Amino acid sequence: MQAHLQEIQNRLDAIETQYKVEILYACEAGSRAWGFESIDSDFDVRFIYVKRNVLDYISITP
Repeated sequence: MQAHLQEIQNRLDAIETQYKVEILYACEAGSRAWGFESIDSDFDVRFIYVKRNVLDYISITP
């Protein structure tokens, strides 16, 4: 796996752990997704997730 892809995967894994979520789908967005990136373009990643604890969806605490 290319180094930047591994770094993105590592960050997504860290988000799952830190926020107790499961990432169902992640995709690249922004200039790279459209083929307009430049040498110094960053990586824009969007994702869909679910919370691992169903009680988080019915809690009255913000």
